[in-house]
Amino acid sequence: MTTHNRNGESDQQQQAELKLNGHRDSVSGMLKDTPLSAEDEWTILERVFRVLTEEGYLGPGTHEKPVVTFEYPEDLKKLIHFPMDEQTPCSASAVERIVRQVLQYSVRTGHNHFHNQLFAGVDPYGLTGSWITEALNTSQYTFEVGPTFTLIEDAVIEKCLRLFDFGDGDGILCPGGSMSNMYGMVAARYRTVPDVKRTGVTNLAQPLVVLTSEDAHYSITKAVHWLGIGLNNLVKVKTNHQGRMIPEELELAIRAVLTSGRKPFFVNATAGTTVLGAFDDFNLIADICERYGIWLHVDACLGGTAILSRRHKHLLCGVSRAQSVAWNPHKTLGAPLQCSIFLIKERGLLHECNAAKADYLFQQDKFYDISYDTGDKSVQCGRKVDAFKFWLMYKARGADGLEALVDNAFDCAGSLHDQLRNRTGFRMVLEKFQYTNISFWYVPSWMRVDTPEQETSEWWQRLYSVTADIKERMVKQGTALVGYVPLLHKGIGNFFRMVVTCQPRPTHATMQYIIDEIVRVGEELMPQQKGKLLNGTLES
Repeated sequence: MTTHNRNGESDQQQQAELKLNGHRDSVSGMLKDTPLSAEDEWTILERVFRVLTEEGYLGPGTHEKPVVTFEYPEDLKKLIHFPMDEQTPCSASAVERIVRQVLQYSVRTGHNHFHNQLFAGVDPYGLTGSWITEALNTSQYTFEVGPTFTLIEDAVIEKCLRLFDFGDGDGILCPGGSMSNMYGMVAARYRTVPDVKRTGVTNLAQPLVVLTSEDAHYSITKAVHWLGIGLNNLVKVKTNHQGRMIPEELELAIRAVLTSGRKPFFVNATAGTTVLGAFDDFNLIADICERYGIWLHVDACLGGTAILSRRHKHLLCGVSRAQSVAWNPHKTLGAPLQCSIFLIKERGLLHECNAAKADYLFQQDKFYDISYDTGDKSVQCGRKVDAFKFWLMYKARGADGLEALVDNAFDCAGSLHDQLRNRTGFRMVLEKFQYTNISFWYVPSWMRVDTPEQETSEWWQRLYSVTADIKERMVKQGTALVGYVPLLHKGIGNFFRMVVTCQPRPTHATMQYIIDEIVRVGEELMPQQKGKLLNGTLES
């Protein structure tokens, strides 16, 4: 039974705090045990960088700590007092204690061995930009309240239009790639049926249909629901073994939609699919879209970063033929979450289809050029100044510096792929990869069989389970975080998806570590087996 003291802290919470005392001893003279005055409240910010560094979240010492100190939710509730029931102000030392507790049980995404998501460590210049924008606490909707940031967003959009060869287009920073993809769908719907803004989707003569690949991001599925298009009007096109949309299947799907009396209006192609990192053939897909007069959008949220590298931007060949594109520098590149860019070919369309003309905010008789008040082309009102993070990264590193980061990520992904192919027990999901996602299985020695015939469906199910077991052990030991995923529409169960990003800068050695760690943990599982593999089946 958990007991609590008079302050509502459990025994486990007190024990957790004792672990933190060593951190506080060296700075105890700087902390006050009484509530701070209004003038002194800001001193907590002076401690933040040092606390983050000491706890292993920033700086070169990050990899010396566990990637995560894992606790189950119910146990974590006993270690940290989560209810918001404080009546009186806390002291400075109490606030710092709370901060350290939260950090102690958070994931170190900047750790050398965090490869769990499509994002990882944060770029230091981008983080600098993020701290500044949070401190200034302003919005992006008018030049009046965000003069420098309005011009910075313009500069970022202009640069990205040149990168993606989108001519004299337009764009906006969005709260994530899912929203960026939705912006593309809304613009396509308005361009296809301009009156939809007034009448809504229920009065359309023909139901509108979206087409995307079966390997595309799930945000497309959510978008057709949110925009009232309906899941029944979403067509998922078959992909090949690499995860790339099959153009011939796309055209057959379009014809089937037309035959059904519906109107295909939006095709979503992908540059870097979530799991396999596949790039669709944008030229062939653009040919089809042009033939049928359909808007082509490219979800380059993950793979768009390849545009910064002369060696790898060929992956995006044909993307300039799309009408819109989404790119997230907060993924591979390491800009702070969130930093998502939406670009559109037709200048003025964003404002035309999204404007609500709120006269209390977008007055037409202001004393400056109101064309810099860009908020009415956004679906949001208040909007964070995310552009500053990427802008400052570009200013600090330049095109060459960013290109070097991207090339290094690709190089390390290639090194990992080569090491896996030549290491006993590993199997590749794809023999060739396009992006920096590397997918594979590890077959522990105690699961290996003599002939392919012995690899029965039961054997494969066991391997899928072992993949999850290895991941669980690495998380609980805090040694590494590597994601595993299934591709159920291709009849494939769990496999490791290793994501290589620009930050923290990977090396061939950090790639080797992941391989060695998976082998170590996989072999450790053997003593837990209560039987042995005979003819591909685990028997007692």
